[in-house]
Amino acid sequence: MKFRTLLAVSVAAVAVLPATLHAQDTTPAEDPQDALGLDEIIVTASARPTNRLESSISVSALDESAIADAAPRTTAEIFRQIPGIRSESTGGDGNANIAVRGLPVASGGAKFLQLQEDGMPVMQFGDIAFGNADIFLRADQTIASIQAVRGGSASTLASNSPGGVINFISKDGKEDGGVVMATIGLDYEDYRLDFDYGGHLGEKTRFNIGGFWRQGEGPRDAGYTGNKGYQIKANLTQEFDSGYVRVYLKRLDDRAIGYLPMPTLVTGTNADPHFGSLPGFDIKSQTPHSKYFTSDIGLDGNNALHTTDIKDGMHPVVTSVGLEAVFDVADGLKLEERFRYSDVHGRFVSPFPAEVGAGQGIANSVGELLTGAAGTYGMVYANGPSAGQAVAGNALLMRTHLFNVDINDFSSFTNDLKLTKDFGPASITAGYYKARQNIDMDWVWNSYLMAVDGHNAALIDVTDGSGSVLTRGGLYAYGVPFWGNCCQRSYDVRYDIDAPYLAGTLETGGLTIDASLRYDHVKARGNYAGTLQATNYDVNGDGTIQPVERSVSLIDNGNTSPVRYSVGYWSWSIGANYMFTPDLAAFARVSRGGRANADRLLFGVVQPDGSVRKQDAVDFVDQYELGVKYRSGPFGLFVTGFHAKTQEQNFEATTQRFLDRTYKATGVEIEAAYRSGILDLRAGATYTDAKIAKDAITPANEGNTPRRQAKLIYQITPAVDFDVVRAGLNIVGTTKAYAQDSNELVFPAYAQVNAFVNFRPIDKVEVSLNANNLFNVTGITEAEEGSITPGVDNYVRARSINGRTISASLRYEF
Repeated sequence: MKFRTLLAVSVAAVAVLPATLHAQDTTPAEDPQDALGLDEIIVTASARPTNRLESSISVSALDESAIADAAPRTTAEIFRQIPGIRSESTGGDGNANIAVRGLPVASGGAKFLQLQEDGMPVMQFGDIAFGNADIFLRADQTIASIQAVRGGSASTLASNSPGGVINFISKDGKEDGGVVMATIGLDYEDYRLDFDYGGHLGEKTRFNIGGFWRQGEGPRDAGYTGNKGYQIKANLTQEFDSGYVRVYLKRLDDRAIGYLPMPTLVTGTNADPHFGSLPGFDIKSQTPHSKYFTSDIGLDGNNALHTTDIKDGMHPVVTSVGLEAVFDVADGLKLEERFRYSDVHGRFVSPFPAEVGAGQGIANSVGELLTGAAGTYGMVYANGPSAGQAVAGNALLMRTHLFNVDINDFSSFTNDLKLTKDFGPASITAGYYKARQNIDMDWVWNSYLMAVDGHNAALIDVTDGSGSVLTRGGLYAYGVPFWGNCCQRSYDVRYDIDAPYLAGTLETGGLTIDASLRYDHVKARGNYAGTLQATNYDVNGDGTIQPVERSVSLIDNGNTSPVRYSVGYWSWSIGANYMFTPDLAAFARVSRGGRANADRLLFGVVQPDGSVRKQDAVDFVDQYELGVKYRSGPFGLFVTGFHAKTQEQNFEATTQRFLDRTYKATGVEIEAAYRSGILDLRAGATYTDAKIAKDAITPANEGNTPRRQAKLIYQITPAVDFDVVRAGLNIVGTTKAYAQDSNELVFPAYAQVNAFVNFRPIDKVEVSLNANNLFNVTGITEAEEGSITPGVDNYVRARSINGRTISASLRYEF
């Protein structure tokens, strides 16, 4: 679909509305209903607060009820309710791949999208390797609403977010009262307690405090408590005659199991495949995590003996403090100051299947690696109920790389200071954004053999012809020799961002014109170290060199490489919105925004002297948008056509490949709502025609559809409310997509149905039953392989959505 076609469609949408709506009438609408929330004030990626109807950006807002109706199990599942957003939420409570409007997710995370809390970024870069921003973000009862801006002013009113901004806005105690909610998994192990309370301490002083505690195995059969932790958030607001000051506090200490691709059986053909489960491994309800694989003894970032608790999973430890001050300092002059400091550290550890196949072949390759001699080697169970017994040669095994990353320091601070001056119908905003992001982490990966078993898989040892065990409790290498011992790494880099920006708005009649300009200057300073392969290295210090110690991967701390470069770039955006009537508006916008690359440039792109070419340091996104907003009584509609051209420089850890591409995407996003009597309906859809326009490394991919990008994604939530009982469905669906950029293996289309029933037996008490994936469908979101062999059983490493899970909640408001 060409962009000019979208323009025609959008214009036609306006033309087919009743002719009377085109009159230049500015009187209030007779029917004040606003099912789509077009009157909601938008503060995200905006120079000044304005409502959705009068703004010239494509923006959505989810309130508490919309979030609850989505029946989400994780924060990333909430994002699936936002038009234009494609959220691959199969990684657990973090590590999701989040794309916007066809902008690529070439290597994971949310590269062109910024996640915020109360207007401040969670991370300055949304795709830090093993440190995606959503790992450090949790949704709970302290959230008042979620606002999502796609494209537009996100390019200039935030750094590193040309694709958009998703902002979690906290309750601030404006309404007195609170809530306590207990949730339990009925067919899976999950226990959670949420609370929130806010109110006034005085006439001009108010507060809010809340959070959650949770514990459980999680929605998949891990064999141990995989999710365990808490969050506490609080804020205090002091109002003055000319403004207010608000202080924020947050503490997050949460362990969340991280799901990576899993062994999957695929039959059929590339164009018409069937994704299913292997014997003993259900891809919808099980995981390679196991109670027999909960610790890893190896080396740390200083090459010292270290034990890792694999049950840590994704373990963010975040302590944040923030300040927000808004004052009218003179007639028509407003000062806004926002500050946030976050102390962040933690861990990411999870097993990744580097290979799934017949056990004998894998065992032979491991035996040859450890002895240097080809031959037939034996296999025995290293632990579990069959410990010491032989493993059948035709048994399936996983060559497992343990992604083990120490997050030493991801601390950051952000300060955003701006002045806005009104000049009658016009206003000008001048601001200065200052931020720093530390990225200090160590990759300390080891290699194991595991049985393909979704219920507490055992580790596997390899034996020689005499029966002597060559491996060590399933561990066959300190490092990842199957990937060329690529991945013992350490880096400590500081990124400083300075960004002055300017925005102006002019209102005349029903027309609003706005423009904004931003200059980002990024300075990177630090160092990094790669792998040093050592022979006969006594890892455990017992004085004996075992076969697994004959070649050990260390971090080459004695030969670090510098990171020392600076880059500056301009971003701009121009938009216009016209109010035909109080219930009908149209807007157009053109933008160019930049995204500075961070740690993914290391180990291949940074030059020996620490410099980086500008074309590698910054990727740009050019976007064009045209939208229509309309409401009539119980009905609301928001339609936006878009076209984007995106540059992409990136690196993917699991494939060890660099990317250098240009993408183009054209599409339309639709958001609609209807509310009348007992019925309410919310729906959204995004059609995207995306292409790899240029590929400097793999030209054969040019013209192909980017991997995992479906033509159509959609969500629809119908509900009925009888006061005492409210019930409904939330349907999330996608058409087919390709597993990889080669456009061979297809992911079939699927629709996931969630359901909810809320019962209010007495005032302020609500009992809820919530089903996620009610019909237990299979939906594949990610796969490492790009093709299969037709007519045979193929073992593919893929991620499916979770199977059916049912929970119950008891909620009390006070």
